[in-house]
Amino acid sequence: MKPQAFDYVKPDSADEAVALLANSGPEARILAGGQSLMAVLNMRLAQPSLLIDISQVPDLNYVRIKDGQMAIGAAATQASVEWRPTLAQEVPLLAQAFPHISHFQVRNRGTVCGSVAHADPSAELPLCLLTLGGQVVLRNRKGRRVLAAEDFFQGMLMTARNPDELIEEVRYPLAAAGHRYAFNEFSNRHGDFAIVSVAATVGPKGIRFAVGGVADRPRVKALPLLTGSDLETAINDFAWELEARDDHHASAAFRRQLVRRLGREVIEKAMA
Repeated sequence: MKPQAFDYVKPDSADEAVALLANSGPEARILAGGQSLMAVLNMRLAQPSLLIDISQVPDLNYVRIKDGQMAIGAAATQASVEWRPTLAQEVPLLAQAFPHISHFQVRNRGTVCGSVAHADPSAELPLCLLTLGGQVVLRNRKGRRVLAAEDFFQGMLMTARNPDELIEEVRYPLAAAGHRYAFNEFSNRHGDFAIVSVAATVGPKGIRFAVGGVADRPRVKALPLLTGSDLETAINDFAWELEARDDHHASAAFRRQLVRRLGREVIEKAMA
């Protein structure tokens, strides 16, 4: 299939982009890398009358370190973050997750904010944002608001963004002293969507363990510093809380088992 006819506009600034959103509302969609949106348009799951292409907006194309966070603008590609020579020291969880994201051709065009905006429950970047307790900056013509990742993701491909808002940037906290990080996932082939993805950060006061691909959105659980059978029990309880369902990719039982196995592996890796 091909998308329904639409108008196309290429703003020169973020101000112009949010003005276009304000005037068009739900009839407009933001186009950045297009790696998720174009497939949705081709299947006519979305039928906007206007596409606002921000891929070349200079004031949205940045990766900055500020106030203990890595701030990534809406036009910054995944590759521009992945190939930072200091990424493994700045946000080690992202450095571990990027090689699992599709293929390098997709990462070369796709944006970090675009993946967060799409909110696929199997996507790696939303899972990392949630695990680290990151933030999403939303902007419209009236101003900005900042949401915690836990408040931003609301369901399958659903977020707290209003129709007149642009995801201006996402903020990943930098590595904290005394904390360790680990990521892993299971997919049928490299580059496929994850059937289950897991991430963990372990610090002096406890564990943050997050799972993608099971519930309708990535989910995170705070745990004390558990080991052995106590850790296995906590992971098993969380696996059941996610309410996995059978589909054509995997059974609910298989997904729960992946949460148990991969979950223990990433937590123990982070503890090592």
